[in-house]
Amino acid sequence: MQGYFDGFARRRVAASGAEISLVTGGEGPPLLLLHGFPETHLMWHRVAPALAERFTVVAPDLRGYGDSGKPQNAGGQGGGDHAAYSKRAMAQDMVEVMEALGHRRFRLAAHDRGARVAHRLALDHPDRVEKLCLMDIVPSSVVYGTVTKQVATAYWHWFFLIQPQPLPEHYIGLDPEFLVRAALRGLSPGAEPVPDAVLADYCRCFRDPATIHAVCEDYRAGATIDLAHEAEDEAAGRRIACPTLFLWGSRGLVGRAYDPLAVWGRICTDLRGEALDCGHFLPEERPAEVLRALEGFL
Repeated sequence: MQGYFDGFARRRVAASGAEISLVTGGEGPPLLLLHGFPETHLMWHRVAPALAERFTVVAPDLRGYGDSGKPQNAGGQGGGDHAAYSKRAMAQDMVEVMEALGHRRFRLAAHDRGARVAHRLALDHPDRVEKLCLMDIVPSSVVYGTVTKQVATAYWHWFFLIQPQPLPEHYIGLDPEFLVRAALRGLSPGAEPVPDAVLADYCRCFRDPATIHAVCEDYRAGATIDLAHEAEDEAAGRRIACPTLFLWGSRGLVGRAYDPLAVWGRICTDLRGEALDCGHFLPEERPAEVLRALEGFL
Protein backbone atom coordinates (compact mmCIF):
# COMPACT_ATOMS: atom_id res chain seq x y z
CA MET A 1 0.00 0.00 0.00
CA GLN A 2 1.25 3.46 -0.90
CA GLY A 3 3.04 5.12 2.01
CA TYR A 4 3.61 1.90 3.95
CA PHE A 5 6.59 -0.43 3.54
CA ASP A 6 8.33 2.01 1.21
CA GLY A 7 11.51 0.42 -0.06
CA PHE A 8 10.18 -3.10 0.47
CA ALA A 9 9.76 -5.46 -2.48
CA ARG A 10 6.37 -7.07 -3.08
CA ARG A 11 6.42 -10.73 -4.07
CA ARG A 12 4.26 -13.79 -4.46
CA VAL A 13 5.78 -17.14 -3.55
CA ALA A 14 4.16 -20.44 -4.49
CA ALA A 15 4.28 -22.79 -1.50
CA SER A 16 3.01 -26.34 -1.95
CA GLY A 17 -0.34 -25.53 -0.32
CA ALA A 18 -1.01 -21.92 -1.27
CA GLU A 19 0.45 -18.92 -3.05
CA ILE A 20 1.65 -16.42 -0.46
CA SER A 21 1.72 -12.65 -0.94
CA LEU A 22 4.42 -10.83 1.01
CA VAL A 23 6.67 -7.82 1.33
CA THR A 24 10.37 -8.07 2.12
CA GLY A 25 13.05 -5.52 2.77
CA GLY A 26 16.14 -4.61 4.77
CA GLU A 27 19.47 -6.26 5.43
CA GLY A 28 20.74 -8.56 8.14
CA PRO A 29 19.53 -11.78 9.74
CA PRO A 30 16.14 -12.91 8.38
CA LEU A 31 13.09 -12.05 10.46
CA LEU A 32 9.62 -13.40 9.67
CA LEU A 33 6.63 -11.35 10.91
CA LEU A 34 3.21 -13.01 11.07
CA HIS A 35 -0.05 -11.10 11.49
CA GLY A 36 -3.36 -11.92 13.14
CA PHE A 37 -7.12 -11.51 12.69
CA PRO A 38 -8.69 -9.49 11.12
CA GLU A 39 -5.52 -8.06 9.65
CA THR A 40 -2.82 -8.62 7.04
CA HIS A 41 0.91 -7.94 6.87
CA LEU A 42 -0.02 -4.25 7.14
CA MET A 43 -0.36 -4.64 10.91
CA TRP A 44 3.47 -4.37 11.06
CA HIS A 45 3.65 -1.00 9.28
CA ARG A 46 4.68 0.89 12.44
CA VAL A 47 7.58 -1.42 13.30
CA ALA A 48 8.75 -3.20 10.13
CA PRO A 49 10.64 -0.24 8.58
CA ALA A 50 12.70 0.21 11.75
CA LEU A 51 13.33 -3.52 12.03
CA ALA A 52 14.51 -3.52 8.40
CA GLU A 53 17.46 -1.36 9.48
CA ARG A 54 18.85 -4.41 11.30
CA PHE A 55 17.10 -7.41 9.77
CA THR A 56 15.95 -8.80 6.44
CA VAL A 57 12.23 -8.54 7.17
CA VAL A 58 9.66 -10.83 5.54
CA ALA A 59 6.01 -9.92 6.21
CA PRO A 60 3.51 -12.23 4.45
CA ASP A 61 -0.25 -12.51 4.43
CA LEU A 62 -1.19 -15.87 5.94
CA ARG A 63 -3.05 -18.27 3.66
CA GLY A 64 -6.69 -17.23 3.52
CA TYR A 65 -5.92 -13.63 4.50
CA GLY A 66 -5.13 -10.51 2.53
CA ASP A 67 -3.91 -11.21 -0.98
CA SER A 68 -2.59 -14.72 -0.33
CA GLY A 69 -4.19 -17.84 -1.77
CA LYS A 70 -7.33 -19.31 -0.28
CA PRO A 71 -7.28 -23.09 -0.75
CA GLN A 72 -10.38 -25.21 -0.31
CA ASN A 73 -10.60 -27.97 2.26
CA ALA A 74 -10.55 -31.49 0.88
CA GLY A 75 -13.93 -32.37 2.33
CA GLY A 76 -15.81 -30.06 0.00
CA GLN A 77 -17.77 -26.96 0.86
CA GLY A 78 -17.73 -26.62 4.62
CA GLY A 79 -16.72 -30.27 5.08
CA GLY A 80 -13.62 -32.23 5.90
CA ASP A 81 -11.43 -31.75 8.95
CA HIS A 82 -10.50 -28.11 8.17
CA ALA A 83 -6.92 -29.31 7.60
CA ALA A 84 -6.30 -26.76 4.85
CA TYR A 85 -6.39 -24.09 7.57
CA SER A 86 -4.66 -26.01 10.33
CA LYS A 87 -1.78 -24.14 11.90
CA ARG A 88 0.40 -27.03 10.74
CA ALA A 89 -0.47 -26.30 7.10
CA MET A 90 -0.04 -22.56 7.58
CA ALA A 91 3.32 -23.10 9.28
CA GLN A 92 4.45 -25.27 6.38
CA ASP A 93 3.63 -22.38 4.03
CA MET A 94 5.99 -20.13 5.98
CA VAL A 95 8.83 -22.66 6.05
CA GLU A 96 8.56 -23.03 2.26
CA VAL A 97 8.32 -19.28 1.70
CA MET A 98 11.43 -18.59 3.76
CA GLU A 99 13.31 -21.41 2.02
CA ALA A 100 12.34 -19.96 -1.38
CA LEU A 101 13.69 -16.58 -0.28
CA GLY A 102 16.99 -18.18 0.75
CA HIS A 103 16.38 -18.25 4.51
CA ARG A 104 16.63 -21.73 5.96
CA ARG A 105 16.88 -20.49 9.55
CA PHE A 106 15.25 -17.32 10.78
CA ARG A 107 13.95 -15.31 13.68
CA LEU A 108 10.18 -15.19 14.07
CA ALA A 109 7.82 -12.65 15.66
CA ALA A 110 4.08 -13.16 15.50
CA HIS A 111 0.80 -11.82 16.84
CA ASP A 112 -2.66 -13.35 17.38
CA ARG A 113 -3.48 -15.99 14.70
CA GLY A 114 0.04 -15.60 13.36
CA ALA A 115 1.37 -16.44 16.83
CA ARG A 116 -0.63 -19.68 16.69
CA VAL A 117 1.07 -20.47 13.39
CA ALA A 118 4.43 -19.57 14.97
CA HIS A 119 3.73 -21.82 17.97
CA ARG A 120 3.11 -24.73 15.59
CA LEU A 121 6.09 -23.85 13.37
CA ALA A 122 8.49 -23.82 16.34
CA LEU A 123 7.29 -27.29 17.40
CA ASP A 124 7.08 -28.88 13.94
CA HIS A 125 10.27 -27.31 12.56
CA PRO A 126 12.57 -26.62 15.55
CA ASP A 127 15.64 -26.50 13.31
CA ARG A 128 14.21 -23.48 11.46
CA VAL A 129 13.57 -21.00 14.28
CA GLU A 130 16.50 -19.30 15.98
CA LYS A 131 14.47 -17.06 18.27
CA LEU A 132 10.73 -16.68 18.74
CA CYS A 133 8.51 -13.83 19.91
CA LEU A 134 4.82 -14.58 20.52
CA MET A 135 2.37 -11.75 21.18
CA ASP A 136 -0.84 -11.77 23.22
CA ILE A 137 -2.14 -15.31 22.96
CA VAL A 138 -2.39 -18.43 25.04
CA PRO A 139 -2.69 -21.80 23.26
CA SER A 140 -6.05 -22.64 21.74
CA SER A 141 -6.42 -25.62 24.08
CA VAL A 142 -6.07 -23.30 27.06
CA VAL A 143 -8.72 -20.92 25.72
CA TYR A 144 -11.25 -23.66 25.01
CA GLY A 145 -10.39 -25.41 28.26
CA THR A 146 -10.99 -22.34 30.44
CA VAL A 147 -14.06 -20.68 28.96
CA THR A 148 -15.62 -18.23 31.38
CA LYS A 149 -18.03 -15.38 30.86
CA GLN A 150 -15.02 -13.06 30.61
CA VAL A 151 -13.36 -15.19 27.94
CA ALA A 152 -16.56 -15.75 25.95
CA THR A 153 -17.38 -12.04 25.98
CA ALA A 154 -13.94 -10.90 24.78
CA TYR A 155 -13.46 -13.78 22.34
CA TRP A 156 -17.03 -13.87 21.04
CA HIS A 157 -15.75 -14.24 17.47
CA TRP A 158 -14.10 -17.58 18.38
CA PHE A 159 -17.53 -19.09 18.96
CA PHE A 160 -19.26 -17.31 16.09
CA LEU A 161 -16.74 -18.08 13.36
CA ILE A 162 -16.60 -21.82 14.12
CA GLN A 163 -20.31 -22.31 13.42
CA PRO A 164 -21.03 -24.52 10.39
CA GLN A 165 -21.03 -22.98 6.96
CA PRO A 166 -22.84 -20.89 5.80
CA LEU A 167 -24.05 -19.24 9.01
CA PRO A 168 -21.08 -16.97 9.82
CA GLU A 169 -20.18 -16.48 6.16
CA HIS A 170 -23.70 -15.21 5.46
CA TYR A 171 -23.86 -12.73 8.31
CA ILE A 172 -20.36 -11.38 7.78
CA GLY A 173 -21.06 -10.98 4.07
CA LEU A 174 -23.96 -8.64 4.83
CA ASP A 175 -21.58 -6.04 6.31
CA PRO A 176 -17.91 -7.13 6.33
CA GLU A 177 -16.65 -3.75 7.56
CA PHE A 178 -18.79 -4.06 10.67
CA LEU A 179 -16.98 -7.27 11.66
CA VAL A 180 -13.53 -5.79 11.05
CA ARG A 181 -14.28 -2.68 13.11
CA ALA A 182 -15.98 -4.66 15.88
CA ALA A 183 -13.00 -6.99 16.21
CA LEU A 184 -10.42 -4.21 16.26
CA ARG A 185 -12.25 -2.05 18.77
CA GLY A 186 -13.48 -4.93 20.91
CA LEU A 187 -10.00 -6.41 21.42
CA SER A 188 -8.43 -3.03 22.24
CA PRO A 189 -11.12 -1.17 24.20
CA GLY A 190 -10.78 2.59 24.06
CA ALA A 191 -8.07 2.44 21.40
CA GLU A 192 -8.11 3.32 17.72
CA PRO A 193 -5.13 1.18 16.75
CA VAL A 194 -5.46 1.27 12.97
CA PRO A 195 -5.10 4.25 10.60
CA ASP A 196 -8.00 4.81 8.22
CA ALA A 197 -6.02 3.74 5.15
CA VAL A 198 -4.98 0.46 6.77
CA LEU A 199 -8.51 -0.17 8.01
CA ALA A 200 -9.80 0.42 4.48
CA ASP A 201 -7.45 -2.24 3.15
CA TYR A 202 -8.54 -4.77 5.77
CA CYS A 203 -12.13 -4.08 4.76
CA ARG A 204 -11.21 -4.49 1.07
CA CYS A 205 -9.95 -7.98 1.81
CA PHE A 206 -13.06 -8.92 3.78
CA ARG A 207 -15.33 -7.94 0.91
CA ASP A 208 -14.06 -11.06 -0.86
CA PRO A 209 -16.32 -14.03 0.06
CA ALA A 210 -13.30 -16.31 -0.26
CA THR A 211 -11.54 -14.38 2.53
CA ILE A 212 -14.60 -14.59 4.76
CA HIS A 213 -14.83 -18.35 4.27
CA ALA A 214 -11.08 -18.84 4.76
CA VAL A 215 -11.09 -16.91 8.04
CA CYS A 216 -14.00 -19.01 9.30
CA GLU A 217 -12.04 -22.12 8.32
CA ASP A 218 -9.01 -20.82 10.23
CA TYR A 219 -11.11 -20.64 13.39
CA ARG A 220 -12.88 -23.94 12.67
CA ALA A 221 -9.46 -25.56 12.40
CA GLY A 222 -8.55 -23.92 15.70
CA ALA A 223 -11.47 -25.67 17.37
CA THR A 224 -10.82 -29.10 15.82
CA ILE A 225 -7.63 -30.28 14.17
CA ASP A 226 -5.39 -27.74 15.93
CA LEU A 227 -6.66 -28.96 19.32
CA ALA A 228 -5.80 -32.51 18.30
CA HIS A 229 -2.27 -31.43 17.41
CA GLU A 230 -1.87 -29.63 20.74
CA ALA A 231 -3.07 -32.75 22.58
CA GLU A 232 -0.49 -34.81 20.71
CA ASP A 233 2.24 -32.35 21.73
CA GLU A 234 1.23 -32.56 25.38
CA ALA A 235 1.08 -36.36 25.35
CA ALA A 236 4.53 -36.54 23.74
CA GLY A 237 6.02 -33.88 26.02
CA ARG A 238 7.02 -31.66 23.11
CA ARG A 239 8.23 -28.19 24.09
CA ILE A 240 9.51 -25.14 22.23
CA ALA A 241 13.29 -25.29 22.53
CA CYS A 242 14.45 -21.96 21.12
CA PRO A 243 14.72 -18.77 23.19
CA THR A 244 11.21 -17.31 23.41
CA LEU A 245 9.93 -13.85 24.28
CA PHE A 246 6.27 -13.42 25.18
CA LEU A 247 4.68 -9.95 25.02
CA TRP A 248 1.12 -9.20 26.05
CA GLY A 249 -1.19 -6.26 26.64
CA SER A 250 -2.03 -5.69 30.29
CA ARG A 251 -5.47 -4.35 29.32
CA GLY A 252 -6.29 -7.18 26.91
CA LEU A 253 -7.93 -10.51 27.72
CA VAL A 254 -4.63 -12.40 27.99
CA GLY A 255 -3.37 -9.96 30.60
CA ARG A 256 -6.64 -9.98 32.56
CA ALA A 257 -7.70 -13.62 32.40
CA TYR A 258 -4.45 -15.62 32.45
CA ASP A 259 -0.99 -15.84 33.95
CA PRO A 260 0.68 -15.95 30.52
CA LEU A 261 4.23 -16.67 31.67
CA ALA A 262 2.98 -19.61 33.73
CA VAL A 263 1.00 -20.90 30.73
CA TRP A 264 3.86 -20.59 28.26
CA GLY A 265 6.40 -21.76 30.84
CA ARG A 266 4.84 -25.21 30.54
CA ILE A 267 5.50 -25.18 26.77
CA CYS A 268 8.75 -23.21 26.34
CA THR A 269 12.11 -24.30 27.75
CA ASP A 270 13.70 -20.81 27.57
CA LEU A 271 11.08 -18.12 28.24
CA ARG A 272 11.04 -14.46 29.19
CA GLY A 273 8.36 -11.83 28.80
CA GLU A 274 6.70 -8.60 29.78
CA ALA A 275 3.35 -6.84 29.69
CA LEU A 276 2.85 -3.60 27.77
CA ASP A 277 0.27 -1.02 28.83
CA CYS A 278 -2.19 -1.58 25.99
CA GLY A 279 -4.90 -3.82 24.63
CA HIS A 280 -4.49 -6.65 22.15
CA PHE A 281 -2.85 -4.95 19.16
CA LEU A 282 0.62 -4.34 20.55
CA PRO A 283 2.51 -3.36 17.36
CA GLU A 284 -0.12 -0.74 16.51
CA GLU A 285 -0.80 0.55 20.02
CA ARG A 286 2.75 0.50 21.43
CA PRO A 287 5.14 0.35 18.44
CA ALA A 288 8.10 1.95 20.23
CA GLU A 289 7.87 -0.50 23.12
CA VAL A 290 7.48 -3.46 20.77
CA LEU A 291 10.56 -2.31 18.86
CA ARG A 292 12.55 -1.94 22.06
CA ALA A 293 11.59 -5.45 23.18
CA LEU A 294 12.19 -7.07 19.79
CA GLU A 295 15.52 -5.40 19.13
CA GLY A 296 16.76 -6.24 22.62
CA PHE A 297 15.73 -9.87 22.28
CA LEU A 298 16.37 -10.67 18.63
